[in-house]
Amino acid sequence: MNTNISTRNTMALAVVCLSALMVGLEISSIPAILPTLEQVLPADFQQLQWIMNAYTIAMTACLMASGALADCFGRKRIFMAGVVVFGGASLACGLAPNAPLLIAARFVQGIGGAAMAACQIAVLSQQFRDGRDRGMAFSWWGIVFGSGLGFGPLIGGLTVALFSWEWVFLVHVGVAVITLVLAQVCVTESSDPHAVRIDLAGIVTLSLAVFCLVYLITRGQVLHFGEPVGSSVANLGAVSFLAFIIVEMTVARPMFDFGAFRSPNFSGALLGAAGMNFSFWPFVIYLPIYFQAGLNYDSVTSGLALLAYTLPTLIAAPFGERLLLDRGPRIVISLGLFAIGAGFILMWFTVIGGPASGMMVLPGCALAGAGVGLMNTPVANTATASVPAERAGMASGMDMSVRMTALAINIALMGFILLQGIRSGIEQISSHSDVGQTLAEAIAAGNLRVAETAGIPPHVAQQALIHGFSGVMLYSLWWAWALSALSFLILGRRTLAPAP
Repeated sequence: MNTNISTRNTMALAVVCLSALMVGLEISSIPAILPTLEQVLPADFQQLQWIMNAYTIAMTACLMASGALADCFGRKRIFMAGVVVFGGASLACGLAPNAPLLIAARFVQGIGGAAMAACQIAVLSQQFRDGRDRGMAFSWWGIVFGSGLGFGPLIGGLTVALFSWEWVFLVHVGVAVITLVLAQVCVTESSDPHAVRIDLAGIVTLSLAVFCLVYLITRGQVLHFGEPVGSSVANLGAVSFLAFIIVEMTVARPMFDFGAFRSPNFSGALLGAAGMNFSFWPFVIYLPIYFQAGLNYDSVTSGLALLAYTLPTLIAAPFGERLLLDRGPRIVISLGLFAIGAGFILMWFTVIGGPASGMMVLPGCALAGAGVGLMNTPVANTATASVPAERAGMASGMDMSVRMTALAINIALMGFILLQGIRSGIEQISSHSDVGQTLAEAIAAGNLRVAETAGIPPHVAQQALIHGFSGVMLYSLWWAWALSALSFLILGRRTLAPAP
């Protein structure tokens, strides 16, 4: 009997890991194929932005709703529905003949990804109750999810080089079929017995508020008084968020339980989830540009250098779970965030010190990656272990919502900081006093030769790009250390016992 249970749980872990790999890859592999999509679809700059962000916006907006539906109708059922939607949307992405259809398919793909992501942690919490087995399961989940995010740029580039851009999406169709079959056999159904009614008002108001917020940031434009579209979206988002708070504080079984924040472990875990996505994970989207345009690496060398940033997230993961069991969440989460900040300050010193070689940048990359590896799975483990088991779907949804919201916001904010740094860098280095937005965007994308058309030598554009990256590194450093200190103050208990 024990052998059968162990085998079934191992297969369930494989199912969760396959879904985590698909979710992670579709976040980070797309930037590598955007230049190809620009030519073959074709797609303009705004369409390329939407191809990248439609997935993230949909996923962020639907995560909490997916967690609530999973608590009510069953985590296995919602998870499998998410796999079906994700696989079908991936097929539509690969067959899309133009940019608008690809954007629409990416949005649907994000809805499926949200359903899978919201149920992953809940499924693991249900099937792995023992402390050591639970730690092992969360370690593997973190390793695979981190692999999808970390290796996405390299995998996307290799897929385009060896096959074609369509296979970046089509490969998920086969993986989704395998995941669906295994889930039907080995995942145990679970739900919240008290979730007799769906918090429809909470689902609608939160999803609308998050969508409006991420949409405004993704636009990358400053709101002007009287601007009809931007002002309307901003007002709608504010009203929706206020309505969401009122609803969740009055309903009997809220999908976003503010009472969970009474647990220091739960609050500290969500700070850790935010900290990683205010610093490490959004930066991985831009790091290949630094390697290629800032250090003159080719695509293969850049991909190999990127391993120094991503491999430590996998290597350090088992040590993080062991440290969680031995010392508790306070040490492992605050230490992980501190190590991320230390890695960014090493990278920053390298950048401001003058022309840098990759070998000088890599130690900082490795240290930041080790910090993420230490805390990635303990954050999820702590969050779900801090609430009663029947509320695991809610906790899982809150954890993933914080991660994805912070990721979406900071991809946009880092891009904004990079652009402003490039513009100020050119003004400091050269005589140009007014650098246009289009030129700054081209340089930020690594297209340094475009600067020559504006009379700016490529080496000046390269220095300006590096100047912009120094600002992004300082931004990441500040958030990592600030949230490290805050999490250390909040996390006081070593136990992972659920909150009453």
